[in-house]
Parts: sequence; C-alpha cells; structure tokens
Amino acid sequence: MSHTSATRRKTIKDIMKAKGHHKLVCLTAYTAPIAQMLDEHCDLLLVGDSVGMVLHGLPDTTAVTLDMMIMHGKAVMRGSQNALVVVDMPFGSFEESPQAAYRNALRVMQETGCQAVKLEYNSAASETIRFLVDRGIPVVAHIGLRPQYLHVEGGYKVAGKSEESRKEQLECARQVADAGAFCVVVEGTKDEVAREISDSVPIPTIGIGASVDCDGQILVTDDMLGMFDKTPKFVRKYAELKSQIEQGVKAFANDVRREQFPAENETY
Repeated sequence: MSHTSATRRKTIKDIMKAKGHHKLVCLTAYTAPIAQMLDEHCDLLLVGDSVGMVLHGLPDTTAVTLDMMIMHGKAVMRGSQNALVVVDMPFGSFEESPQAAYRNALRVMQETGCQAVKLEYNSAASETIRFLVDRGIPVVAHIGLRPQYLHVEGGYKVAGKSEESRKEQLECARQVADAGAFCVVVEGTKDEVAREISDSVPIPTIGIGASVDCDGQILVTDDMLGMFDKTPKFVRKYAELKSQIEQGVKAFANDVRREQFPAENETY
C-alpha cells in the first residue's frame, strides 16, 4: 500500500515541533465513526480511560481494564488516518513495576497499532517512562489533577493552588520531560501554574482545565458536544447533542405509535 502524503499520520516529531509554533488540537475518541469525524481536525486523538464513564457507565476510571482500552484503541485506529493516536494505560496496568508497565504498554501498541501510550504521574513515573522510552514506546505523561488517584485524594482537586502544590507540579513536569515523555497533559491546574509549566519544559503541554497558554488543548469529546447535562467547569459545549438525540428518538417513537413510520417511500 503506498502512503500518499495526504494520509501520512502525524508523528511524535510533528507533535514536539508544534511547541512555540502552533496550538495542538486534541480530543478523546473511543469508536471508529467518531474517530473518523474528528480525524481531519485533530493533531492528537486520545483513547482516554474516560471511556469507562463516557461509554460504559462506570462511576470513575479505576475499573477500566487493559482489554477495554485495547478494544477501543483498535476501533479508533480503524477510524483515523491523520491524527496521532495515544491510548491511556488504565489504573493498575503500569504502577507495579517498569517491567509490568512495559509488558502492558507493548500489548497496547502491538494489538492496536497506536503511536504512544499515556501514563498518569506517580512517584515511580520517571523510572517507568524512561524504561518504556528506552525500549521504543513513546509516552505522554499526565500531571495535575489525576483521575486515577480519585480515592487517594478523596475527590477531584484542582492542582497548583498552594505554593507547595505549585512547586510539586513544576517538579512533576520537569521529571517527566527529563525521563523522555514527548508531551504532557496538564489537567485541572491553576492557570498561572499551568503557564509556568508550559514555559519551563521543552515538551508540549496539553491543557484540560488549565491555561490557554498551554501548547494545546484537549476535552472529552462527549462533554464538548453536549452529550451530558453535567460537565466540569472547564468544558465549553460546542453542540447540544443530548437534546437533539432525545428529540429525534421522541419523534421516532411518536411516529411508530401513530403508524406514521414507515411510510410508503420507506417500504418495499
């Protein structure tokens, strides 16, 4: 199969080179048709472990399995040809040891064909990231608010509010950049701290509930398209799909009950 330049998928280098030149557009995708719709507009598609809440009705991300991530990763790869695809390493798949992280990340990359994995920061992150990158697995790091640490933190807390937290986040960012992560998601972080992080690391920062000065932005697509009534403060709704779907379904149900559907031109 010949790869025309039109369908060349973005690379790690493309993402890294964007810093200081143009903003990176990133969104989540979990299915092939959505990936297809987002693909031409996005630099990066994240198969987020948010899939647990968005598509599977789980209360948080901690119950998401590696198999779920791989299944959705495959779907997104089938639906996209332009954006760089990153798959989240779910809770419990990388913390035990760099070796365990490598085995699981290798499985994700081999079975999905994605270009990189994403890891939430923990105290062993530097060692784990270095171990993966040394073995050919590109890594996106995730600092600031960490959804997988919901139970330890006792809820979702904005990062960078205190001086101590500010220093901690700057240190996390430096650590993951030094360890070889090619970009870092900064979530739920006070804007001036997120700005300082962006200025202090050589790799692109992708904000979610962080500063406009991050090198790119990401949102959960389903939040941004208005599929849910309740969304975090940092979400802007660019569509109202929930009400449109409900109206469509209601109209269909009414037509079926009144025998208005199918009509003559929908019948063989």
